[in-house]
Amino acid sequence: MRRWVWRREWPDLRDVQELAIPAVLAADRDVIIAAATASGKTEAAFLPICSALLNNPGPGIRALYVSPLKALINDQYRRLDDLCEQLDIPVHRWHGDVAAAAKAKVFTQPEGILLITPESLEAMFVLRGPEVSRVFTSLGWVVVDEMHSFVGGERGAQLQSLLHRLELAVRRTVPRIGLSATLGDMAAAADFLRPGGGGRVRLIESNDRGAGLKLLVRGYVEVTPEEEVADEPVSSLAIADDLYEVLRGGNHLVFANRRGAAEYYADRLRAMSDARGVPNEFFPHHGNLAKHVREQVEEQLRSARPTTAICTSTLEMGIDIGTITSVAQIGAPPSVAGLRQRFGRSGRRGSPAELRIHVAEPEIAVTTPPTDQLRAELFQTVAMIDLLGERWFESSDLSGLHLSTLVQQVLSVIAQHQGAAPEQLWKALCGNGPFHRVDQKMFAQLLRDLGKAELIEQEPGGLLLLGPVGERIVGHYSFYAAFASSDEYRLVHGSRTLGTIPVLYPVMPGQLLVFAGRRWQVLTVDSASKVIELDAARGGRAPSFTGVAAEVRDEIRQRMRRWYESGAVPPYLDATARKLLAEGRDSYRRLNLAEAPVLAWGNDTVVFPWLGDRVLDTLAVWLTTAGLETSRDGVALSVSNCGPAELGHVVRRLLACDEPADVELAAAVPNTVVDKHDVHLGPSMRAYGYAKGHLNLPKAREVLKALAETLPLVDPDPIDGASVGRPEAPARGLPFAVVDLETTGFAPRRRDRIIEIAIVRLAPDGTVLSEWSSVVDPQRGVNASWVHGLTDADVVGAPTFAEIAHEVAAQLDGVVLVAHNLPFERRFLEAELERADLRLTSAAGLCTMEADRWLHGEGRRKLVDCLAAAGVEAGEPAHRALTDARMTAQLLRVQLPRLEAAGGCWTV
Repeated sequence: MRRWVWRREWPDLRDVQELAIPAVLAADRDVIIAAATASGKTEAAFLPICSALLNNPGPGIRALYVSPLKALINDQYRRLDDLCEQLDIPVHRWHGDVAAAAKAKVFTQPEGILLITPESLEAMFVLRGPEVSRVFTSLGWVVVDEMHSFVGGERGAQLQSLLHRLELAVRRTVPRIGLSATLGDMAAAADFLRPGGGGRVRLIESNDRGAGLKLLVRGYVEVTPEEEVADEPVSSLAIADDLYEVLRGGNHLVFANRRGAAEYYADRLRAMSDARGVPNEFFPHHGNLAKHVREQVEEQLRSARPTTAICTSTLEMGIDIGTITSVAQIGAPPSVAGLRQRFGRSGRRGSPAELRIHVAEPEIAVTTPPTDQLRAELFQTVAMIDLLGERWFESSDLSGLHLSTLVQQVLSVIAQHQGAAPEQLWKALCGNGPFHRVDQKMFAQLLRDLGKAELIEQEPGGLLLLGPVGERIVGHYSFYAAFASSDEYRLVHGSRTLGTIPVLYPVMPGQLLVFAGRRWQVLTVDSASKVIELDAARGGRAPSFTGVAAEVRDEIRQRMRRWYESGAVPPYLDATARKLLAEGRDSYRRLNLAEAPVLAWGNDTVVFPWLGDRVLDTLAVWLTTAGLETSRDGVALSVSNCGPAELGHVVRRLLACDEPADVELAAAVPNTVVDKHDVHLGPSMRAYGYAKGHLNLPKAREVLKALAETLPLVDPDPIDGASVGRPEAPARGLPFAVVDLETTGFAPRRRDRIIEIAIVRLAPDGTVLSEWSSVVDPQRGVNASWVHGLTDADVVGAPTFAEIAHEVAAQLDGVVLVAHNLPFERRFLEAELERADLRLTSAAGLCTMEADRWLHGEGRRKLVDCLAAAGVEAGEPAHRALTDARMTAQLLRVQLPRLEAAGGCWTV
């Protein structure tokens, strides 16, 4: 080993390599090695492993290396083969492009080191399950490279399960070594590497901070043409011009966040080269390109020829592409960890990394939405750079249940053993396995769903076997991947396959498109074989590709807000970017977002919680279930056809109700089929999986509580800014009508209706005069049962509101209307009475929620909390109309003398 290091002319080992030697050789604990790209993590793991293999030779696969990419396996195979050839240690690789004869040797002569992807390891379990224990009986280490790419995702859950099953096969614990450059929360990463045993994982972090970073952020303004004549955005043309002028003549990477953008810029830069009569140096690189096309670009980068790859995340990881002079990023980076990975590809061998980020923002006009006025993409970029400087990275999200991958693993284990008992399956995968958040009750429901979908079937003795659908799924080559691949067509030019595209729009013969950095015309489309034949052409456009944007975390949005409220100007911004920064801050101040993160925009309300995508998605679902048309709009939420006051009434009503379970909210989401095998699960299991992996109810509730205090009771007049509300009417001496409603939702001017009403009439001194209540047929689905407990069956045969409207109007005539959150009840009563051609004549009203707030200064509280503060026992369960109306009447009787004594103006 020393001889190999000496021949490499290394003056010494790097810090992580020194620290890893005793930890790896001990082989008694799992280890995480965290260091920057190209800092020797692979050698940190394999130098001591190879040393141990030399001292203790023997048959069987002794070390298993798992990589997320076949290309990375090929690179590491070359590196390890160079090391192990002199040590007489065999190195094998196993993935879809490796010859069958080479794979067969792993089983006929298992020894040395095996490099593999999770998908190929899955195939090994399914196809050659009985032989797994023999091949790996002497396994001493498992090395997981680029570990950050697995954590929190379906492939990560699959990898955890495969490693656990491997240990079950060899009947002992095998030390695991995780390698990564960008791990945010080391404790969470340790829990991922060893589920349930993260506390014993040894963490080895490099103290080497590298040679620094040369950084420039260039800004662009997307000018809106007076007429729709521009085929290409002005900013894209300007970015392409800058890329050409700066990058030509060197080796660079340009990261586009979308494959379509990679194709666009590669085509544009090729056209610029052709127009200048010079050789093209710009080539696309993304996952839909054929293997030989990608490898050709990689080989050119390794050579001495000037080459720039316009790529997606395919070149983020440590594939050997030689020395890269600089990296460019188009648009805000997908994540802080991704930004670190990307610029880490340059600046090797002691030189600083070079990074240029190109950010375009739209021109501001009178109709520009608030989110665009804020220059949010630039501020997100600045926030990410700021967090990167503090060495903050997105933490590992281990909250998901990964039910789709659990389905895959259930089928895989059954296929491996030709059958499995339910109890053994649960114990292996859930009880003592990586899916430990799935209890026995949930697992039983999952098995029932799979049985109903004919993926599995059960023998009379209880043994589970693959069903007819399950056999087809497991027998298909796509089964081994935990992620779904879209239905794609192969693009062919002559005898060469260029790659694949998802057909997201009709493709017709004669159509023009851009692919592999060139322009093509469609000759034929064969739907049966899914082949599109192409010929060279002069025009075209980049195809659309599917893909999911990275989730923006809370810390990034909070840091953005800090930059809006700061006066500092980062030194790495060019003149246009500085101008955009100033414009964003001006808009932030003009919109008064520092004081009130809510604003009216036309007929809509825009809310700025300054939190991550998961919280925004949860709020959007919650408000949508309340009947409001809510959508995520970048950094904000947009509530359509709803003013701030109306939104406030709905929010306060939501908070007055018992909090729904996240599963109840998820059940209202129409698209809970997110991952590959979700389609085989029933609605309840899909909702449960969606809730745990995509919603954050506690933080969403905190946002609603803050909004309840911020949103107005009445909207200001659009002309003079004065509050628009009801004039006060004399109320002394009038009786009270305490009202409580249960509704299908929270938006009376849309489709939501009253499903139960109760009215308790009180004399001016608080004496109960009468009680009246009725269930109401809403003539639509009940919904929101988690609030009131009523179902569709409960309203069958009940009167419609039109049939009781005159009784309601008579009960409310000549009274002071009282409710807990009065504006909400008043709006529903007005809407229902208007449908019956009647009016709500009660002008005066009293809101017990606002009265409590005025008396105690404790904010807006639930009815039961107000009663508790007043010393009144709530008694019966809440959220049936008559029960709540009685409780509100009790609270009113306590409040009346206190309001009179305080001299408060209590009519609204």
